[in-house]
Amino acid sequence: MHALKDKVSQKLSNLFADPPSQSASPRYSLTHSPKDWQNSSSGNENEEESDGNGKNQAGTMISNGQDKGSELRVSAKVETGYDEGLRQITESSAFISANLFEFLHACLPNIVRGCKWILLYSTLKHGISLRTLLRRSADLPGPCLLVAGDKQGAVFGAMLECPLRTTPKRKYQGTNQTFMFTTIYGQPRIFRPTGANRYYYMCMNELLAFGGGGSFALCLDEDLLKATSGPSETFGNECLASSTEFELKNVELWGFAHASQYL
Repeated sequence: MHALKDKVSQKLSNLFADPPSQSASPRYSLTHSPKDWQNSSSGNENEEESDGNGKNQAGTMISNGQDKGSELRVSAKVETGYDEGLRQITESSAFISANLFEFLHACLPNIVRGCKWILLYSTLKHGISLRTLLRRSADLPGPCLLVAGDKQGAVFGAMLECPLRTTPKRKYQGTNQTFMFTTIYGQPRIFRPTGANRYYYMCMNELLAFGGGGSFALCLDEDLLKATSGPSETFGNECLASSTEFELKNVELWGFAHASQYL
């Protein structure tokens, strides 16, 4: 009886068992350890990364292309900003490039940012005369920018107040808004007052000079043909030009006006 019962149980067990051909085939053998799985997966990833023409490499190229596209868009935006900024200059300048304009615009007092740049004086347009520069400085009261350059290519100048008022004796005037700038170092550089003194600038019929305490940071003679530059305690600057004594290529004086005022 027991033998018959065991025989029936064995047949029923064989009947309900899954056939070998229908069993699931795992991707990895059950004999593979988790470490083997990790190594196998890493091997596939490494093959993709090391394939010079593989998908990952192509993905990197696309990513780089997007970065370059972003750079181009940024560059285009900057160039557009330059063009829009230069439209604020009402006349051509012998010295002010797009790069220099951006630099100087950022240094200007807030009260004149966004204003039109009005050419009050230029030696190329109005003749070589400090007196003419002084007279024309009265055309547009307020902050003004002196821009000059030597024949070796250095560009420099100063922020001051118009109209320029002459004094019979050497007497300094101006405020701590006065600053000096130069391109002699490759990139534009600004020198603001150090607080050592208040020798901002002096204006006479014979000269226009900036800074003091050591030497003038910049001094233009009455015919605007020659000038000097040296270290000054007022602005903490070194020589602003290619040499301490030099010939001027041109001198410009720029004033600022709101668009509605200019129109």
